[in-house]
Amino acid sequence: MSQLSWRTGLIGAAIILVAFAAALWALNIVWPTSSGHRPADTSVPPLAPVTRTSVAIAPVAIRLDAIRDALEAKAPREFTGKAEVPPNPLLVNADFGWSVARGSLTVKGAPERLSVSSSLDGSFRASGQLGGDARDLSTGISNLISGFLGGSPAPPNSQPQPRIQSNDTEQRAEIRGSTTVSAKPQLMKEWRIDPNLEAQVTLENASLSFMGVRLNIPDQVKPLLERAVNEQVMTLQSHLRSDPFIEVAARQEWARTCRSISLGASAPGMPNLWLEVKPVRAFAAQPRIDERAVTLTLGMQSETRIVPNETKPDCPFPEELEIVREPDQGRFSLAVPIDIPFTEASRTLTAQLKGKVFPEDKTSAFTATINSVDIAASGDRLLISVGLRANENKSWFGFGASATIYLWGRPALDPERQVLRLNDFTLDIQSEAVFSVLGIAARAAVPYLEKLLAENSVIEIAPIAGIARKSIDAVVAEFQQRSDEVRVDARVEDLRLTGLEYDSKTLRVIAEADGTVRAEVTKLALQ
Repeated sequence: MSQLSWRTGLIGAAIILVAFAAALWALNIVWPTSSGHRPADTSVPPLAPVTRTSVAIAPVAIRLDAIRDALEAKAPREFTGKAEVPPNPLLVNADFGWSVARGSLTVKGAPERLSVSSSLDGSFRASGQLGGDARDLSTGISNLISGFLGGSPAPPNSQPQPRIQSNDTEQRAEIRGSTTVSAKPQLMKEWRIDPNLEAQVTLENASLSFMGVRLNIPDQVKPLLERAVNEQVMTLQSHLRSDPFIEVAARQEWARTCRSISLGASAPGMPNLWLEVKPVRAFAAQPRIDERAVTLTLGMQSETRIVPNETKPDCPFPEELEIVREPDQGRFSLAVPIDIPFTEASRTLTAQLKGKVFPEDKTSAFTATINSVDIAASGDRLLISVGLRANENKSWFGFGASATIYLWGRPALDPERQVLRLNDFTLDIQSEAVFSVLGIAARAAVPYLEKLLAENSVIEIAPIAGIARKSIDAVVAEFQQRSDEVRVDARVEDLRLTGLEYDSKTLRVIAEADGTVRAEVTKLALQ
């Protein structure tokens, strides 16, 4: 009896093993370890070279003390001249001269106007000799006395008397006043500046009595001094209108900007990239004047693109400067790409999702564990291949197998968090058969998979963006100048994600770096 029972149990066990093997064989037929039905890829054109518009608008403040020092070195310090006094028959060798020296210059700024003023101190000098025909003088006096006494006047052809000469006579008077030159500078499209200078001379009232002639000093000196000052002002105006200092500085910066700048590799496994900067437009606003400086707001617009090799762009300097209304001041924007290989994106998502189980409810009839994730471009969507191990939980056997399922998704940027997300997941029809062996329970798990992917399919761009920012910081640092004449302060303040595109190999995120830039001229050298 016991022997029969033993044989019966052995036969039953064999039947169970055969049935289990048959079930596994049937499962592998219906649900193989790999679906083998990868959806056909839709071709994606290669990424074109990135071309974006970058703008830098820099207020250049020319300090008033720099303007004062430059004018101090150029403006004449002394004016001299001769006064035009009507002739006096009692004087010979008459000389009426004046000299005026200016004091230190004072420069003041007000809205739309700049004024340069100085005190004036000098003297007016009148000199000459008393003289005349002594015979005429004595004859006149004798006739006057003879007539008064009733005598006869002297005959006109009397013998002449010798000329009587007097000692030299000289008198001086002080000259005090001030001069003010006002300017209302205007930029011209020819890269020049018109200062629009106007001069005014003011003298304190003073007079001088010389040989019975009363001279009003302002009347005698002011017209001549104004003429001398205006001649100097017109010379300065002509010089400033023709001085190319703005164009020279702009050409230097234009040439420095026109080049390719190494950015290094944007991600592991990617080639070194170059940022090509090609300036195409120059513009400026009319000067602003305040109590501290005259500020010129200059702008440059450039075409920027990323290229795999260093280039030598051709950047013709514009013949004319475009004059615009007051633009946003002290800012720049620079567009750059961040290239992420799909292999790197797949590795990142696999590290984030490997070992994840869905649904999380272990009492479910079906659970699956993710083993790998692969991303590929296909048309206007991305194909996500998910390798997983699936198990049914209700039967005594706990059937399970490995498989690859395919989902479609779309990439989207999250600018706030600086991440790249995969959204809008849908199960590819080729993967329907994968779930059919486990029936309704497996199909019910699809939303859980989509939810799991939506919550975890995030690629952090911030670390890669940090590398890009360091490259941009290095570029900006090259334009920073600190010298005795000019100080330029520029810094990157923000890096924003603004666009997304891809080809069959690479995801490209477009980032835009924003920053501030200001320049200050502390020493001005007039030609």
